[in-house]
Amino acid sequence: MVLLGDVLELRHGPMREALAAARPFFADLGRTLDGRELVLVAGNHDHALVEPWLAERGREHEPPPLGVEQLLDPARVSPALEQIARWALPAVARVAYPGLWLRDDVYATHGHYLDAHLTMPTLERLSIGAMCRVLARPATAFAAVGDYEAVSAPLFAWRDAVARDAATGAVLNGMATASAWSALTGSGQRNGRPRDSLRRRARRRVLVALFPAAVAALNRAGIGPLRADLSLTELRRAGLAAMGEVAARLDLGDAYVVFGHTHRAGPLAGDPRTEWRGRGAARLVNAGSWTYSRFFLDGQPGVSPYWPGTGVLIEDDGPPAVVQLLGDRTHQQLAPPPRGRLSAH
Repeated sequence: MVLLGDVLELRHGPMREALAAARPFFADLGRTLDGRELVLVAGNHDHALVEPWLAERGREHEPPPLGVEQLLDPARVSPALEQIARWALPAVARVAYPGLWLRDDVYATHGHYLDAHLTMPTLERLSIGAMCRVLARPATAFAAVGDYEAVSAPLFAWRDAVARDAATGAVLNGMATASAWSALTGSGQRNGRPRDSLRRRARRRVLVALFPAAVAALNRAGIGPLRADLSLTELRRAGLAAMGEVAARLDLGDAYVVFGHTHRAGPLAGDPRTEWRGRGAARLVNAGSWTYSRFFLDGQPGVSPYWPGTGVLIEDDGPPAVVQLLGDRTHQQLAPPPRGRLSAH
């Protein structure tokens, strides 16, 4: 079993709270695996899990370059991962960063490096674009794992430091980005009620009018290239193009590259298959999401490619298969309870 990053949400507040919430899950998973292997991969939301190892590694004398696969003992990486490994007993836990080879032709990684090449103006993309400018390390010159870490790890470390002792605000934890996305696209709902107030409609008109000019200004400032298209079609296309760029720059060849990060499972029936081939011929597979994000979903459960509960099954040979494990659940079963109320299910 490979947990492909963002296993913990560390942008919202102290790590101790995320660990306390996750402990029952890891205990259940460890009992289910019963001595088999559990591999933990860090993503952008839980990069702090591997940061201690990266910092210690940097104190070595001329450490070797980071490869696409580092397989590590959890106790060597961080106290948090050592604790998780104990909770997951009798499963045998290992840590992989930034990914691992599952077969000679299957590589798995969280996928957050794609933000360096994304053409959609997400907060992560804008932050990395600004860091590239500050460090004079354009993403067009990236050719190794170290290039991606150099521009992303400082951003993650700052954000994690802010969240270390108290809950963060909407900008850092991503809620502001989700709200802006919903306002710009007009596609969001909250608790099943359309966002149709006069104030919201007026705010959306202002945002829609200003958005293309803001994107153009960012491009002139050297943060781009960015596009002022926030459709779900463009989100899929841009994410796949960016991940294909990462695969080419990391020299993954024509391997199957399994990733997550963008939360859009696939390839699914009806998807343009050419979009799922990277510039360097990598065959892209997205493991989807286990996060319930209402504004990406329509009223019919289990249909949207953003419906939570997808994974990827990898056999000894053949293409990796996208599987939907929670397709029979309803919105009511998966939606978080309203604030201030607890749920027993």
